[in-house]
Amino acid sequence: MSELHRFEGYIFDLDGTIYLGNHAIEGAVETVGFLRQMGKKLLFLTNKTIESREHYVSKLNRLGIQVTLENILTPAVVTIRYLKNHFSNARVYVIGEDVLKQEMLEKGIRFASAPEETDVVVVSWDRQFHYDHLNFAYQAIKRGAFVLATNPDRTCPVPGGDVPDCGAMIGSIEGATGKKIETILGKPSKLTVQAALEILQLDGKQCLMVGDRLETDVLMGQLAGINTALVLTGVTRRDAIDSAAYRPDYVLNSVHDIFKGVTLETFRGNRGNKQ
Repeated sequence: MSELHRFEGYIFDLDGTIYLGNHAIEGAVETVGFLRQMGKKLLFLTNKTIESREHYVSKLNRLGIQVTLENILTPAVVTIRYLKNHFSNARVYVIGEDVLKQEMLEKGIRFASAPEETDVVVVSWDRQFHYDHLNFAYQAIKRGAFVLATNPDRTCPVPGGDVPDCGAMIGSIEGATGKKIETILGKPSKLTVQAALEILQLDGKQCLMVGDRLETDVLMGQLAGINTALVLTGVTRRDAIDSAAYRPDYVLNSVHDIFKGVTLETFRGNRGNKQ
């Protein structure tokens, strides 16, 4: 059995790892099916907050990858878990799109209607972000509201380039308040990987984190003691690994290499900062 087949759980990034746009990456469907046949536990992660989990279930099923809601972990899920655990009766102001707000409402999160009654400000990607959002958040934070962000991504890749993501909203809030937002969920947050392991009911050493970004997928895995595999089908090129602060345990041409049981390169035993 290949070393890549020894894990009990596989945590996959989506865009750039399982699919690109509306097309599955070659071999992804076969690989996921193979892992299911082996009885492996699977979880799919995204840092996007502008689509629902139902959207991802529908998309993956359409591409030939059969999943349910329990196989999808988004920043919305992690944020709701965090609020329930730490601010169970809080009134929350959300900078974010309707899909995020709707999921929070469905899980019993109470929304604030004025800065003076706001206990927590949640900052997320909002393509309709404007000055009133910024001013509401600023006034609430000035009055002592706790602030957290759903994910740290500065930009999001789209066909033909990229667009500002949650990091732009974070920068705006930090610029107004003069304070750094310390609690940021989504990859590479430990809170996300903790949620993932709880869902899988596995220890980190039993899992492989597979993604296309060194600064999120690989870093998150290493922070949690999870083996990591970088695929070269997304944003990261091979030559970026040599100068990266963190190296993955495995480098794969694509997720299809898991099915084939082969690696392009292996860096096991040389984790963390490059020496």
